[in-house]
Amino acid sequence: MHHYLQATRDDLIWKLDGLSEREARLPRTATGNNLLGVLKHCLNVEAGYFGPTFGREFPTPEELVPMQAYDEDPQADWYAREDETKDGLIDLYRRVGVFADQTIEQLPLDAPGRVSWWRPGGQDVTLQKIIVHVICDLARHAGHADIMREQHDTAIGLRRENTNIPDDYDWPAYVTKLTKLADRFG
Repeated sequence: MHHYLQATRDDLIWKLDGLSEREARLPRTATGNNLLGVLKHCLNVEAGYFGPTFGREFPTPEELVPMQAYDEDPQADWYAREDETKDGLIDLYRRVGVFADQTIEQLPLDAPGRVSWWRPGGQDVTLQKIIVHVICDLARHAGHADIMREQHDTAIGLRRENTNIPDDYDWPAYVTKLTKLADRFG
């Protein structure tokens, strides 16, 4: 499980490779999703689930989005503020990863935790449940990042070292083929 968590973290960071500050922040969807915002959301997710859930506090909590910020702006963790940079948030995410890894390494999988922001009756968890929950959440957001990056500059692939995509594939012809197929149902 730990391997998949780290791989997903690496993938999220990889999707920001080579992008300018503007490109990383630029909204890519009708709801404002952007690549740097996805990373910021994920780092706050990890800090919360592997911190307070198990009675731990991130060493520099002032770098995270405080819970009361969501009262003012429910999207507070989905974009980089003007005083935050792409490189700074990537560095913060790596430090959050180290913090989360410490929780994973120090506690047994059946260690009890409590997610205060979940609804009553479902707040009691184990470390194993949180690891699986966070992997699923991050993987979903890595999928968002995959699509946003592809829309930006057609950078695609599973991993930096193994794209899992056919080399020299005629993508325009493939899209034309699929469009013609879809048009038959129009």
